[in-house]
Amino acid sequence: MIKVNNLSKTFKIPLENRYTFKENLVELFRPAKYQKVRALEDVSFEVKEGEFLGIIGPNGSGKSTLLKILAGILVPDRGGIEIQGKISPFLELGVGFNMDLTARENVYQNGIILGLSRKQVDERFSDIIKFAELEKFVDTKMKNFSSGMHVRLAFSVAIQVDAEILLMDEVLAVGDMHFQQKCFDVFNKYKEQKKTIVLVTHDMGAVQKYCTRAIFVNEGKIVKDGNPGEVVGEYTKYATGI
Repeated sequence: MIKVNNLSKTFKIPLENRYTFKENLVELFRPAKYQKVRALEDVSFEVKEGEFLGIIGPNGSGKSTLLKILAGILVPDRGGIEIQGKISPFLELGVGFNMDLTARENVYQNGIILGLSRKQVDERFSDIIKFAELEKFVDTKMKNFSSGMHVRLAFSVAIQVDAEILLMDEVLAVGDMHFQQKCFDVFNKYKEQKKTIVLVTHDMGAVQKYCTRAIFVNEGKIVKDGNPGEVVGEYTKYATGI
């Protein structure tokens, strides 16, 4: 379903900030200085249909960059990807919400952005609100919601999208324990449906419980790829220095 070939990505981080027109004018003939940060370096792997792949590693290791390239949000410097099937990205839940609109209005707006038709949103609206446990707040403006309510609604909309491939970035790091258990239930359903899932997470327990395979990424490179227990063990040794 997914084939990644020699993927590389480097970011240019400015070492100085130029905010005003005067600052830009004064510095017009002096090139801005940048620091190059390599996020990914010659990364290659394949994901088969029905696999539940966990991607783990320390902060800044390139995990989220990799997921954003798979989702088409970022473009690699070198290498390429081949994807067979429709993708549903769970990257930054709720990023498209309008705080001045109600939950109802945002469900329709976000659902359509994610590829659902208005008829499909109509048919699934009750399930979305019920899963998010927001029946009493459906006509409340989003700016009055807590961060947990935002996440519940965003996740509830996202799981309604019909896709063969699901890209998830730290969806378990938000919400209370009750909601996280509902996320786990969704994972179980996806596994039963043989959907292809790529999960970036710091939850080693979830990787060992749900993933059929794992990849440990560090400094933009794949350190280990294989059995979730063995990969988690390798990462644990690295993190603890043992």
